[in-house]
Amino acid sequence: MNAQAITSSNSTILLARLAGTFTVTVAGSPNAALSETGSLPAHVTFTDNHDGTATLCGTPPAGSRGTYPITIAAHYESGADAAQSFTLKVDAATTTPKYPLMMSANQRYLVDQNNVPFLLIGDSPQALIGDVSEAGAATYLANRQARGFNAMWINLLCNSYTRCKSDGSTFDGIRPFKNQGDLSTPNEAYFRRADDMINLAARYGMTVFLDPIETGGWLSTLKGNGPAKDRNYGAYVGNRYKSFPNIVWLSGNDFQTWTDSSDNAAVLAVAQGIQASDPDHIQTIELNYLASGSLDDGAFASLIKLDAAYTYYPTYAQVLKEYNRSNFVPVFMVEANYEFENNNNLDTGTPEVLRRQEYWTMLSGATGQLYGSKYSWQFFSGWQTHLDTPGAIQLGYLKAFFSPRQWYNLIPDQNHTLVTNGYGTFARGAGSIMSNDYLTAASTPDHSLAIAYMPAIRTITVNMSKLNRPATARWFDPSSGTYTRIQGSPLANAGTQQFTPPGKTSDGNGDWVLVLETTPPD
Repeated sequence: MNAQAITSSNSTILLARLAGTFTVTVAGSPNAALSETGSLPAHVTFTDNHDGTATLCGTPPAGSRGTYPITIAAHYESGADAAQSFTLKVDAATTTPKYPLMMSANQRYLVDQNNVPFLLIGDSPQALIGDVSEAGAATYLANRQARGFNAMWINLLCNSYTRCKSDGSTFDGIRPFKNQGDLSTPNEAYFRRADDMINLAARYGMTVFLDPIETGGWLSTLKGNGPAKDRNYGAYVGNRYKSFPNIVWLSGNDFQTWTDSSDNAAVLAVAQGIQASDPDHIQTIELNYLASGSLDDGAFASLIKLDAAYTYYPTYAQVLKEYNRSNFVPVFMVEANYEFENNNNLDTGTPEVLRRQEYWTMLSGATGQLYGSKYSWQFFSGWQTHLDTPGAIQLGYLKAFFSPRQWYNLIPDQNHTLVTNGYGTFARGAGSIMSNDYLTAASTPDHSLAIAYMPAIRTITVNMSKLNRPATARWFDPSSGTYTRIQGSPLANAGTQQFTPPGKTSDGNGDWVLVLETTPPD
């Protein structure tokens, strides 16, 4: 007789006003009868399926947010019964964009189908489909939703390069192709698993940046299949996912050899196949480290509707390069230094390094960015206890800071007409993030908002005539998400004004955000 126990997770999360399901499973035979005791939220039920499983499902109503502890019992005909203390949490559902995403009319930022600006705040769980169960994925996605994330980089195919099994199979042995490495033989069971993961991400309000066949680990497979199979594979996945609303297509991944015409042609064939089957979802591509942008690759230019900046150096330099292109499209930071890693042998991904990357990016004209962590991109051992990290929490502060403001109308202060003195030294080329002191600033065309991020404490001079009326002046601490009002505020919108941060931030560093606004958000 098998050990008698409840084997499913001891917790799950449902979202208010959204239908959700959780399956309870047991070990042991014959099958146990399953029941629960405790208080469930309204419209949520527990049903014994009489096959060794039970279903917890329903649509919690608005106002039911909270934690619901219950006890699940498994009753066996013989031997000891089993019990589990189970926690059901109900969270609020986020406002979901009307998909698919698209470029704004001025091609500077992303919007949904209602032209609502989309501030991209994402994580990079590249190995999610290959390495994690659906229950584990739900735990991860619920956490990321609670932290304010709204996008995920997920690889449709994952092998050892992105820390999955070398043969590309899932943790439980499902291979992506019936014939190993043959793109013309997709395994329905594998792609059905991928479907479930993408739909699960949608439940948690996530836009999925879906890499159809990432180039770090699968380029040799692409070249071995040849252009016809490559294009047909692109058509297959494009057709399969064209009805999934929450998709952005992201090709590449550490694509160091894109300048090789045959390598580039293989990846382009997949993207062209996708475009032929799915013209409604926008496409982008990550090219090479240590610095690149999607539009470096002229062969891809006609397909690119979102420009992926990639750099391990001070991020503003690459973002501004993309922003200043004559054929610009919205730019986002697809990858910079990850938390707990050292990607450029210059800077470790500390909270301060991440903040510099992130605020530099946002004040250089970007529509958002993807964060990454040693634990979440590859689901490294112990990932479950490394979700609420300083980097993830502080990125939530960034989102809370920019979301109620006109971030999408900010124009970078490249000629220093706003911050006229104390802006530091622009990094032109390779260099350490922590050794760079450059201040990025931006303001809106209506002169109602000006923001400056300084990575180190010093005095700066601001041209106050760039504001249309007296402005509320505050310092924002990006390490704690708190404000300090500046003495004398509101300040006159005439002449120049010097500003010096009030001391170290709450975590003992010196990076601050200066915000001047004539109409502060509520």
